[in-house]
Amino acid sequence: MRNISDAVSDFFVICDAQSTTQVRAIAMNVEEQARKQLNERPWHIEGMEHQEWILIDFVDVVVHIFLRPLRQFYQLEELWSDGVLVEHNK
Repeated sequence: MRNISDAVSDFFVICDAQSTTQVRAIAMNVEEQARKQLNERPWHIEGMEHQEWILIDFVDVVVHIFLRPLRQFYQLEELWSDGVLVEHNK
């Protein structure tokens, strides 16, 4: 995202899960690991109440955690297709 002049962040991290429980667990772990390993706290968090799409904004890095059908619907990778896509599958 760094090479896109209108990008709101340097990096987007986008992932999905099969249930709202998993979406919430991933979000909580991202927040905890950022605090423990990097001493970073999010500037803003959205979506914890519904747990279908949680956004964790660290300013330079924005993490999107989707319920799988919502990720397929919104296709953020396509919206920001000018960015460099790096995929990691586990």
